[in-house]
Amino acid sequence: MVKLPASLERKLAELFPRVRERDKFVADVVTDALDNVNPEEEIKAVGGTLHLFTDGGSRGNPGQAAIGLIIEDPAEGKVIREHGERIGIETNNVAEYRALIEGLKIAKRYHPNRLVCFLDSELIVKQLKGEYRVKMPALKEFFAEIQELVLEMPLVEFHHIPRADNYKADELVNKALDEHPSPHYE
Repeated sequence: MVKLPASLERKLAELFPRVRERDKFVADVVTDALDNVNPEEEIKAVGGTLHLFTDGGSRGNPGQAAIGLIIEDPAEGKVIREHGERIGIETNNVAEYRALIEGLKIAKRYHPNRLVCFLDSELIVKQLKGEYRVKMPALKEFFAEIQELVLEMPLVEFHHIPRADNYKADELVNKALDEHPSPHYE
C-alpha cells in the first residue's frame, strides 16, 4: 500500500475506524482515478530538451500518404514516443507538414524547455526558417498552424538532416503504408 501523509492517515482513521474499510476506500478512490485517466490528456512534464524526428511520404505524388515521428529524450538516450499513421491521399509536402504538426502536438504534452525538430525535407525547414516563401495555398494553412504551435512552447528549433539520419521516422511511414496497402483495381 502507498504511504500516506500522517495528517491524511489521521483523517481517514476518523472516517473509517476499521483498517479494512479504510484500505478499501483508498483502493476504490485510486482505482477510480486511474480508470478515468485519458492517455491523450496532459502528460506530466519531462522538461529539458527533447528531440523530434518527423517524416511524411506518399506513394505517388499525390498518393497514399503516411506520417511518422519519434520523440527522444537526448539526456536519457531513449525514445519517449513513436507514432505512425496513414493520412489518406496527399502529396509528399503535405505529409511532411502534417507529420511535423502531429509531432509538435504530441511533444507539447511533455512540456519541453527546448524542442529540437529534425526533418529530412530541406524545403520545409527553409520555409519554417523564413529562407523560402510558402507559395502553395494548401501549405500556407499548415505553415500557420505550425507557427501557432511553436508559440505555445518556450523554444523550438528546426534542422534539416539527411534522409539516412531520419531512418526511424521513415520506417514508421513505410510501416503505416505497408500495413494498409492501397486497394488495387483491375
